Amino acid sequence: MKIFSAAQIREADQYTIQHEPISSADLMERAAGKCAEWIEDHFSPTQPVYIFCGKGNNGGDGLVISRLLQEHGYTVHTCVIQHSPNASADHTLKLQQLREAFPANITEIGDLSDFPGLPDNAIIIDALFGTGMSRPVEGWLAGVIHRINDLRSQHTVIAIDLPSGMIADTSSNHFAVVKAHYTLSFEFYKLAFLLPENAALSGEVHILPIGLSPDYILHTPTRYHLTDRQIIRTIYKPRDPFSHKGTYGHALLIAGSYGKMGAAVLSARACIRAGVGLLSCHLPKCGYEIMQISEPCAMCTPDKDTYFNTHFHTGLADARYKVIGIGPGIDTQPETARSFEQLLHSWQQPMVIDADALNLLAKNPKLLQLVPKNSILTPHPKEFERLFGPAPNDVERLALLSKEAVSRHLYILLKGRYTAMACPDGSIYFNPTGNPGMATGGSGDVLTGILTGLLAQGYTSKEALILGVWLHGYAGDIAAAEHSQEAMTAGDIITGLGQAFKEGI
Repeated sequence: MKIFSAAQIREADQYTIQHEPISSADLMERAAGKCAEWIEDHFSPTQPVYIFCGKGNNGGDGLVISRLLQEHGYTVHTCVIQHSPNASADHTLKLQQLREAFPANITEIGDLSDFPGLPDNAIIIDALFGTGMSRPVEGWLAGVIHRINDLRSQHTVIAIDLPSGMIADTSSNHFAVVKAHYTLSFEFYKLAFLLPENAALSGEVHILPIGLSPDYILHTPTRYHLTDRQIIRTIYKPRDPFSHKGTYGHALLIAGSYGKMGAAVLSARACIRAGVGLLSCHLPKCGYEIMQISEPCAMCTPDKDTYFNTHFHTGLADARYKVIGIGPGIDTQPETARSFEQLLHSWQQPMVIDADALNLLAKNPKLLQLVPKNSILTPHPKEFERLFGPAPNDVERLALLSKEAVSRHLYILLKGRYTAMACPDGSIYFNPTGNPGMATGGSGDVLTGILTGLLAQGYTSKEALILGVWLHGYAGDIAAAEHSQEAMTAGDIITGLGQAFKEGI
């Protein structure tokens, strides 16, 4: 699914109006109708509804929602905020239609003192400002937003299109923004919905289709995408009936140290479950028997060191291996750093670099210059900051993420609720699968194994990244459904991979 900017969304509206054709007022009816249907599906007519409408088209949506809900038996109080002497043409039309149909429950708010008292358990609908907002809300209008937020604990707040005060394409940090329980938006995710800083503001986001022009959507480029099944199905490669284990590659996993062999085992199991043909694991001596017993499908080459991976020298970088995954549990010993540097000098194919290998890159910045092109780096936010520095907000962090991916020709993901994946071509993909139960030790090691296994099978780095993160999250959703988010473990994610392949693709 493409993620368009606010300007592109307005263009999509206009393109649809011109080419469907449909009037802007009727397109507003269509969008508001979808919102009214959703509200009717989720809330009883016994709950009083208070709709706060601005004087633009977002307010026009609110006016139509008011009329439609009242036609279906809801008690609706429509509050028109007099923040400007002017109103959009469609707002003016929809206000006239509402006054003709239901004149009794329309009030004007010209000052914060006009804010109505609300009965218990009301539904507050925020239709103040939409994607046209490009600057912070100030003055008494900000007071209206703060008043709505003060009432949030006693009432349900539903934002239409975008929580008022939120900017669609950039950071809204420290702005006055409505804190919605639900946001009903149209056709596309906004970039703002995918940023961690906005999670507490947009609440549960529902994207409602309103029939915007498929032609515009198909032919309009954007750098932002939300991974969906359509994308995944274009990436996935079914197995050849005449294939053999050599068809699906031989991967090398460099992982584990004393006390951290669980990371190596989890990564190896995930790599095998992801479909790799052959897997070799380079481990410290203390982990040899652990791996052979825990995962008999993996071959092992023990390091000279008993407790750490300190001697994975150039001899490992041979033509047997299609890909090397490195990092889970390897620790950050100076000798390990030296071996990592030797490996980077000798290995020219894409790698998967995670965990302690990322920490070694952060401690030894010169090594970052040696990472082979098209490698996949998998930092969480703190690892990312250690590697590339801090950012003042999520939008600038995304910009930094993309800059580093493009300039270094690497694929870099930034783990989170909607894991962001930056590509060397400048595109960024957000992943929607996964859940908070995956915030558990070993989950990242599982992802490393999956990505390594997919790269070994011949997927490009971009394909492996998008598909691997999707499968990882989907398997996590399967694990949470069976065990609960609280009780699931990283091992349960691996167990869910088979079902993820069967159901998710």
